[in-house]
Amino acid sequence: MKAFFFRVALAALALPLSTAATAASVNQTLPSRVEQALKANKIGRDALSVVMLPLNGNGTPTIVNADVSVNPASTMKLVTTYAALELLGPNHQWKTEFYADGPLENGVLNGNLYLKGGGDPKLNMEKLWLLLRDLRANGVQKITGDLVLDRSHFVHPDLPAFDDDGGDQNKPFLVEPDSLLVNLKALRFIARADAGKVNIAVEPPIESVRIDNRVQVLKGGKCPAPDVRYNPVKELNGVTVVVTGRLTEGCSAQTYLALLDHAHYAAGAVRAIWKELGGSIAGEDRVANVPKGARLLARAYSPDLVEVIRDINKYSNNTMARQLFLSLGAQFRNEADVDDAMAAQRVIRQWLAKKGITASQLVMENGSGLSRAERISAREMATLLQAAWRSPYAAEFISSMPLAAVDGTMRKRLRNTEVAGKAHIKTGTLNTVRAIAGYSRDDEGNTWAVVAILNHDRPWGASAILDQVLVSLYNQPRSQSTAQR
Repeated sequence: MKAFFFRVALAALALPLSTAATAASVNQTLPSRVEQALKANKIGRDALSVVMLPLNGNGTPTIVNADVSVNPASTMKLVTTYAALELLGPNHQWKTEFYADGPLENGVLNGNLYLKGGGDPKLNMEKLWLLLRDLRANGVQKITGDLVLDRSHFVHPDLPAFDDDGGDQNKPFLVEPDSLLVNLKALRFIARADAGKVNIAVEPPIESVRIDNRVQVLKGGKCPAPDVRYNPVKELNGVTVVVTGRLTEGCSAQTYLALLDHAHYAAGAVRAIWKELGGSIAGEDRVANVPKGARLLARAYSPDLVEVIRDINKYSNNTMARQLFLSLGAQFRNEADVDDAMAAQRVIRQWLAKKGITASQLVMENGSGLSRAERISAREMATLLQAAWRSPYAAEFISSMPLAAVDGTMRKRLRNTEVAGKAHIKTGTLNTVRAIAGYSRDDEGNTWAVVAILNHDRPWGASAILDQVLVSLYNQPRSQSTAQR
């Protein structure tokens, strides 16, 4: 397999310090709270990289292990989403279209129906339903030919599959990008025990997904943690899900799985909704490009990029981030680019160069951080955040990140602390990585760019260590955080 990475080696960009600055003007030690948390968790200080830069005050920067090449996990999404904001624009949209290659007479399309994907990261079931409603409103009721999927928008790289823990490859966060990504390829299984039996429903109701229900019903009472297990058995024409376990009367449980490939999921979802709308497709499902001369029947647009990056950063959506990364490549691809990942790497490299940003440690594979190959240094990430603070789209970028103790992946962290509601922080988690990056305030209202990345074989308790970085930043000594007046 091939994986195309890039390393950007440019002239060094100084941090926001005077060229005459000495080591005394930079704090090169960790806050005492952080040192204590590291010691309590038996993790050496060399495992942690920290950079804290004042953005609108004259506080003293903290720079510790800042130039070490580290795996940033999902904080890499900040590089991808910031680049997309400036390169594609905050109102960028993706489109998905239906075409026909035959005449439409009295509600009957005598030919094939083509569904052309444009790389939309947020083509959910509601949007697909509305698109099919538009198709129906344009007079189509029956299709005599095939349902043809055009998945040619992206030129996909040949990347290794990610397997962080050797676990279930059907987990939705592992779904790979696609030109025709429908509903993040997720199947929702809902089990409910009523009237002495367990009913199991699947959304969307794709015909090739079959249920073998073996769940036992327990007598009613309080609903304990559900014990319902889904064991998919893939077959030639679909998948059978053997459902086992026990469920208490009057209780319910649900889970999400990604069991089908992109083509089967997209076709199955279209057929399920089209059938509910009273339509029919007589032919088969297949993949091919829309032919020249085909007639456009209906088109749907995605939400603006600003809304998409909010989903990516607030909830750390890997699939949408990878979709966005490839969209950058597809937008700026040239003849020298082998695939859209290579094109995205090239255009981000050029974008960084125009900003004068050094990123010699930066390695991007898929732009989501769901990778063992991706690398950056804490200084490079902090420099990027500093540049974003000055961007015309700073407000859109910052608001896309989780708000401490309020929402997204930070909603349960830093509650009952002074930092609650005062920090927009992107988190990152892999088996050997814990990371935070974003913007936080100190107790005088000054804003800082903050990056803390911990790489360790056993990062147990590391989230609490990173939280102490933010608490310590908030409680900066006043002599170090007095705002400029």
